[in-house]
Amino acid sequence: MKFKSVIFIFLWSYAASAQHKDLVSYVNTLQGTNSRHELTRGNTYPTTALPFGMHTWTPQTGKNGDGWKYQYQKDHIRGFQQAHQCSSWTRDYAVFSFMPMTDRLTLNENDREAEFSHADEIAKPNYYKVKFKNNITTEISPSERGAHLRFSYPKGRKSFLVLDGYTGMSGIRIYPKENKITGYVHNGEGFKEGFRNYFIAVFDHPFKSYGTWENKVNTVQANATAAEGEGKGAYVEFAAGSKVQVKVASSYISEEQAALNLINELGQDHTLEDTKAKAAGVWNKSLGKIVVEGGSEEDKATFYSCFFRASLFSRKYYEIDKDGKPYYFSPYDAKIHPGYMFTDTGFWDTFRAQFPLNTLIHPEMHGRYMNALLEAYQQCGWLPSWSFPSEAGSMIGNHAISLLADAWAKGIHTFDPDLALKAYLHEATHKGPWGPANGRDGWKEYYQLGYVPYPQFREATAKTMEYAYDDFCGYNLAKMTGRDFYADIFKRQMYNYKNVYDPSTRFMRGKDGAGNWKPNFDPAEWGGPFTEGNAWHWQWSVLQDIHGLISLMGGNQNFTAKLDSVFSEPNRVNVGSYGGMIHEMTEMVMANMGQYAHGNQPIQHMAYLYTYAEQPWKTQYHTREIMSKLYNATENGYPGDEDQGQTSSWYVLSAMGFYSVTPGTDQYVLGSPMFKKITLNLENGKKFVIDAPANNKENVYIQSATLNGEPFTHNYLTHGNFLKGGVLKLEMSASPALTRGLAPADQPFSLSGKE
Repeated sequence: MKFKSVIFIFLWSYAASAQHKDLVSYVNTLQGTNSRHELTRGNTYPTTALPFGMHTWTPQTGKNGDGWKYQYQKDHIRGFQQAHQCSSWTRDYAVFSFMPMTDRLTLNENDREAEFSHADEIAKPNYYKVKFKNNITTEISPSERGAHLRFSYPKGRKSFLVLDGYTGMSGIRIYPKENKITGYVHNGEGFKEGFRNYFIAVFDHPFKSYGTWENKVNTVQANATAAEGEGKGAYVEFAAGSKVQVKVASSYISEEQAALNLINELGQDHTLEDTKAKAAGVWNKSLGKIVVEGGSEEDKATFYSCFFRASLFSRKYYEIDKDGKPYYFSPYDAKIHPGYMFTDTGFWDTFRAQFPLNTLIHPEMHGRYMNALLEAYQQCGWLPSWSFPSEAGSMIGNHAISLLADAWAKGIHTFDPDLALKAYLHEATHKGPWGPANGRDGWKEYYQLGYVPYPQFREATAKTMEYAYDDFCGYNLAKMTGRDFYADIFKRQMYNYKNVYDPSTRFMRGKDGAGNWKPNFDPAEWGGPFTEGNAWHWQWSVLQDIHGLISLMGGNQNFTAKLDSVFSEPNRVNVGSYGGMIHEMTEMVMANMGQYAHGNQPIQHMAYLYTYAEQPWKTQYHTREIMSKLYNATENGYPGDEDQGQTSSWYVLSAMGFYSVTPGTDQYVLGSPMFKKITLNLENGKKFVIDAPANNKENVYIQSATLNGEPFTHNYLTHGNFLKGGVLKLEMSASPALTRGLAPADQPFSLSGKE
């Protein structure tokens, strides 16, 4: 009996360990896909990819060129795409698709679509599968620059596959004797001359028939082996009832490199199961960098689904040559360069949490990225702000400097700080040609007046606040690296947020060039001097100087009362300059948390600010409330746009019990973890454990803490705390600890000292 008990315990431990490692099984890539123009629940598509992979794959429910690539409410699929899209609000690029069909060749995308049910769909990072109502099954497993697909046709039925060249120019060449198709596509916006996505597709079944076609009026050239022009594609027919595998890879460099990518990444995979297993191993290793225990299965699914989404952007934009060295076709100058490049992200969203998460979890990759930022500057004359894959200049601010300062503060010194500061000074004293965040909109007025005037410049108050934060990052990078010349320049502007604070209303407001406040002030009015929000949301965007903001607002009591009011105010919307409800407004109303609008970035750090004003227990309460109420692992999983990993990264960091309120420093502000135990398996081989054994839905408050056995009263952790490894032990309770962590030394970083 004793022997049987030992065997049982061993088997139970082994099974628990195996389950522990199969973290990819928790991920639902359909999270956030139930989105539309009027209301987004994430604005995602079911991405089949490896971490930060150059290409991803997805089913396509929307028409070619439609930003709404996949919508959960649709019940027909018209293709399986190679995709790179960051958001439905931005067009995709370098796209082509496959679509299987039976009985007869149907090319028109509206006619060829096939009905499906979500009950017949599997959506995991390493494996997507769907069975249509017509009994065709499609399966996809990814590599970094390609994918392994399988199309299973019903027995006895004619079996066709269409390759759609999407929008824009494309070229196709069919090799019937080699069961191969090669070609290129050129679609998307803002590309330099010479940009192409070269692809190769190798099939394991012979072609019974084949030809080319074009998707403008759907004309067909039977038996043709080559075509070039707008929307050119190919079709092939296999023996009736075939089960066909195809390996696909792409390159931005050349057709030869595409073939090399296929050999390097898929050459040893005899079946799709091989690729699927390899991809699962890659994902389990990546997701295993954070192991959570002790929460519900639902909470784990939410955590790992968010961690998956946080591990997609920015994408690798480099390839590996025949000698094993990285190189890339630059989207900035259209030349081939050695080294690493990354793209597909908007820093306005992602500087806040997605990149700080990468500094902690993926420091080697992050170091390469920082150097790539400066290579981009040297290639096009500007630091990136919204790359897709070249520079668009969307949104506001100059947040590349936030990434650079944050990396340096956390010991990632892979780049030249002189070049970084030179690039930022250029950014801050010029306006670029591509958009408001390419260079600095209103930079002269910002220097002369100390703020950006409204209505002379759109979103002027928001720009003032973000410029001041960016100038702090420039100042801090200069101070950390001993560049006093730059420090003296940037320190003059990093308090400029004070110039748009109106003490009579106790809100940030729009101000014209003569110093007059915008009339008819309503803090619930969206737009105007603000970006995708209102005065309630932008009040808190003083990331570098929370204690200065507290002082400006009249002290801790006034400050925390205003924070409380964000949650207690009616969720009223004044549409303002937008002229009608936009989805961010609808999402705030639906969340029913007052004026708190977590679906957009400017307010996402707000719940952590209680900690700066001697009420850290309210941070603990509200962050847990936000996580529990606004996130889940379903198709309705987000409270708004997911935005290239940012909203997911907020959850990942917050669920671990901390958040990066001030990127550009080495600190993370404590909140309240979602799990009883969290283990960070760091790249340097160290482990950092957050141990909260009494944690549950009621016990959200930290009563006391120890770090490596020593009493710990700080309300922040440093990056160095993590890198050294150790154990943060948290005693959790259902009652707040009203006196813990109130000493000045326990307060997180702020430019202004605590008064």
